[in-house]
Formats: sequence, C-alpha cells, structure tokens
Amino acid sequence: MTPVRSLARAMLSGIFVVSGARTLADPDQLVAVAKPVTDRVTPLLEKTAPRIPTDTRTLIRANAAVQFGAGLMLATGRFSRPAALLLAGTLVPVTLAGHPFWSQDDPDSRRGDQVHFLKNLGLFGGLLLAAADTEGKPGLRWRAGHRIGHSRRSVRRAVRTARREARLAVLSASTARRFPG
Repeated sequence: MTPVRSLARAMLSGIFVVSGARTLADPDQLVAVAKPVTDRVTPLLEKTAPRIPTDTRTLIRANAAVQFGAGLMLATGRFSRPAALLLAGTLVPVTLAGHPFWSQDDPDSRRGDQVHFLKNLGLFGGLLLAAADTEGKPGLRWRAGHRIGHSRRSVRRAVRTARREARLAVLSASTARRFPG
C-alpha cells in the first residue's frame, strides 16, 4: 500500500474511530436525537430480523461498534473495501438523525446542520471511493472476465487438439487398412 493511500485511509477513518469510541462509552447522549430515526427503522427490523433488539440505545451502540471496528479496519488497511462500505452504511442514519437541516426553524441552526450534512455527504463520497479502490490491482469484474476469456481459449485449444488427434487417428487407421501388417 502506498504511503499516500495509507495516510488517506487513516485520515478518513479517524472520525469514525473517535466518534464510535465516544458513543460506545456514552450512548445515552444521542438517544433523544436518534429516536425519530430508530422509530422509523424499528418496524422494518422487527419484520426482517425479529430477534435483533430494536431499542434506540442498543441500535446506537451497534452503530457505534460498527463505526469503531470498521474505522480501525479501514485505517489499518485490513478488509478496507468492505470496511468502507460498512462505514458508508452507518453514516446514513447518523446524518439523517444528527443533521436534519430541513426541519430547523432557526436560520443559524439550519445553516450549521446543513454544513454538517454536506460534510457527511463528502465523507460518504470518500468512503465510496475507498470501497472502489483496488490499490492498482485488477478488480473482481476484470478478473472474472479475464478468467472467462482464459477458459474459453483453453476450451478452444482442447477442441482443436481433439480434432487434430481424431484426424490423425482416422489417417492412421486408413493407412493401416491399406498397408496391413
């Protein structure tokens, strides 16, 4: 991994590691802010995964744990692409709950939330870039296509070889009939 790539990943993940650790230590500070979003998500969670706890505090802690763990993975370059996708996924409810500028009446609060909303949108974009980054190596799509092309060439080669051997066998058999023994 290049030094620039390592530094960029560490810088991008820093906010998630720090805020994840802080939220894990004190999730109660965010319960009131997160409640409107978790109340909307709870019926869907109960329907799709009935055994998952759906209280707001537990959902906040789960989100914080994912941010902390995936942030560390991104910073260290371990499973960085899936970690970036996980972080992007955790950013959506955090942004919707924490910065609903569209519902603010006070112009200063609206501007502040809008700036934070756009900052999180920028982080989301950076995480998508990190998720797409193959570090200069061919991506899965290219490798799959290359493998398919290689397999097709191998099959064509095998068919040509089988035809040639069949022609030689026929030629050998006809020669053996003409000149027995």
